[in-house]
This record gives sequence, C-alpha cells and structure tokens, in this order.
Amino acid sequence: MSTPPDLAELQSFLGWMAQARQASPHTLTAYQRDLRVLQGAGWPLREGTPLQIRRLLADLARQGLSARSLARMLSAWRRFYQYQVLHQGWSSNPCLGVRPPRRQRALPDVLTPDRASQLLQPLAEATDDPLLQRDQAIYELLYSSGLRVSELAALDLQDWRADEQELHVRFAKGRKSRVVPVGKPATLALQQWLQVRHAQAGEVALFTSARGQRLGVRSIQQRLRQHGIQQGVPQGVYPHLLRHSCASHVLQSSGDLRAVQELLGHASISSTQVYTHLDFQRLAAVYDAAHPRAKRKPE
Repeated sequence: MSTPPDLAELQSFLGWMAQARQASPHTLTAYQRDLRVLQGAGWPLREGTPLQIRRLLADLARQGLSARSLARMLSAWRRFYQYQVLHQGWSSNPCLGVRPPRRQRALPDVLTPDRASQLLQPLAEATDDPLLQRDQAIYELLYSSGLRVSELAALDLQDWRADEQELHVRFAKGRKSRVVPVGKPATLALQQWLQVRHAQAGEVALFTSARGQRLGVRSIQQRLRQHGIQQGVPQGVYPHLLRHSCASHVLQSSGDLRAVQELLGHASISSTQVYTHLDFQRLAAVYDAAHPRAKRKPE
C-alpha cells in the first residue's frame, strides 16, 4: 500500500527539518501537530491558495484557538510550503502575504520592589547550609542580571568575572552571547557560594547539585517556588518573574530602554518595550490614587 501523497510530503519535510536544520524532537513534534491541522483542511496541499489558508485560520479562530496558536501554525505552514517550493518544485507558497490574527500582548507579571526585597531576604539557616547559600546566589543573580533560567543553569565557573563583577552569558537565546553586570548583593552571595561549592571531578558548572553535578532548570524552578512560599510572597514565584521584575525596576529607575534591551539580550527593541507599558500602568495607578481630577465623581 503506497503512502498518501500529502503524508509523504509531510514526512519529507520533517525529515529535512531533522537532518538539514537539526531541529529538536520537541520542535519536530510541534511541526507535526500543526501540519496535521493543515493536512486535514480538505484540499490537496499542493493546490492550497491564500484564500484557503485565510479561511482555515478563520475556522480555527471560531473554534477558540488563540491568536498565539494561530500565528505559530501559520509559521509552520509557511515553512512547509517554502520547503516544497525550494526542494520539491511546487509552484507557490500560499502562506506568503497571509498575516496571522493580531493578538494583544499580555503584560508580564512583576514583583514590586518591596516584594522582591522580601523574597531575597536570606533564610536564617542559610549561613550553615551550602545548598541554601547556593540558592541565595541563584535568586540574587536572577533578579540582579535578568537572566533566563536556562542561561543561569548553563553558566560555568569561567563565566564569572570576579574582578569586573560581570557574567559572560554564552548560551543565550538565539546562541548569542552577552556580558551582564552583577549587583553587590548578588556578588556577595556568589562569593559565599563559591567558598562552599561542591563538585565532582571535572565539573565546571557554576551551580551544582548536592551530588556535585550541574544543577538543572527544573530544580531551580522548584526551589525558587518553594522559597517564595517560605518567604510569604503571595504570588507564585518563578525564574522569569525575577527577570521581568529586574527589567521593570531598572527601566523605572533609569528610563533607558536600550540599556534594558542589552541587559536582557533582546534582539529587537520591540520585545523590551513591553516594560514601558508596565511603567505606564504604575504611573496611571499613582495618578488615579493621587490626582484630584483623576476620577470622575458620581453624578
């Protein structure tokens, strides 16, 4: 029994993604899921038109799919058709010129400066527990330098430049490296951790587990969440919350959007501009609470 034509084309594309583009298993699974939606649309894929693509997106939107999911699907479809045009001789890419539905950009959650101070207050027993000293350094570093948790977990000893109080972030998003400053509390916590750091022979990770191996992302997330509960922070605490809080607080204090972009390692300034909206929210809240004419009196 022969393979259905559309299925063969999908398999060919996924094989190319795996070999030529070295896509991860997670990425391949996501592409396969999105392309199955396209395959089930009811027309031969080779004969797809921009109108059919738009109608399919509209149908999916009516079914309740979010604008974010639709944009991801359209990106997968566009890449599939691009492959077919370049490598299989298809005539056109029907996804070109089709725009995904606009979506409202959700503002990130942040801690207030007071909540951040509450979270970062060391536990009383931290001075006698190497793992708590390690955790304190991790929390301070996430907030001080706005690191992604994956970036922090990938840090090696050589990435810490003690003389300059800087970190060389080598495994950033998009494989771009950057250098970030480290504040005084984070520097002190890091120095204290390095004095008690335990590692197996040859382990170069900056942060290690109780077994002396590189500490994983999942462990950092779990420890931070539990620490937030212990410190009485009412909202759930996770690493990216500290990254958002760092960016928001630096922007509020400095007003320098470009500096925040460099700190976070954003490729585009548009990714950083979301924090200006957070700052405006804070200003609006202060205005509403303080200005005599901010609120309309009931008639």
